[in-house]
Amino acid sequence: MTPRLLTDPVSRLLKLYKSDQPRILVALAGYPGSGKTTAAKGWVREVSRKLGDGQFMALGMDGFHLTKARLAEMDNPEETLARRGAPWTFDPDGLIAKLKELKSKAGSAPVGWPGFEHEIGDPVPDALIVPPGCPLILVEGIYTLLRQERWADLDEFFDETWFLDTSLETSMQRLYLRHQQAWGMSETEARKQADGNDRLNCEHILPCRETADFIVC
Repeated sequence: MTPRLLTDPVSRLLKLYKSDQPRILVALAGYPGSGKTTAAKGWVREVSRKLGDGQFMALGMDGFHLTKARLAEMDNPEETLARRGAPWTFDPDGLIAKLKELKSKAGSAPVGWPGFEHEIGDPVPDALIVPPGCPLILVEGIYTLLRQERWADLDEFFDETWFLDTSLETSMQRLYLRHQQAWGMSETEARKQADGNDRLNCEHILPCRETADFIVC
């Protein structure tokens, strides 16, 4: 089925909020640097103004990175660490378990959700707590729509899937700048880093655009 265009995500979220299900989960995917986190934060502010705090949350999948220690134990650890952000450097089983928990504990118990500590470069367990009474949750991340191997099991937990329609080149330009600002890289170093890792990861994401329920534009 061809994805539909979504020009007013807030209105769509408000419509989903009226569902009779105890908890609705929406997946948001997009290229690295596409603006997923920024967009999600903006939607939370707008929805919260209309519904009040605690009715809609946005959660990221960065907390499901494998730890640096786990990556160091793999074959070719230097290459694996350099490719951090590729699908095999995440923990899809952990993500699936948390999505299952979000669904099963809706209305009955809080759920801890991992964050990511950029200063140390590792996940932080239970950095966020999802209250039992939060009925609408958006999970954003580059692989939330990936359906290869173990990632295919994500399908059963998401009620709706979105893809943020930022072009690949716009996303890459943002990443070049981000790498320079965050790590003090030169423009040449930033381009080498992003093209040698992030651009390769986008090849996994590209097919997800056509399988989403909505293209957010």
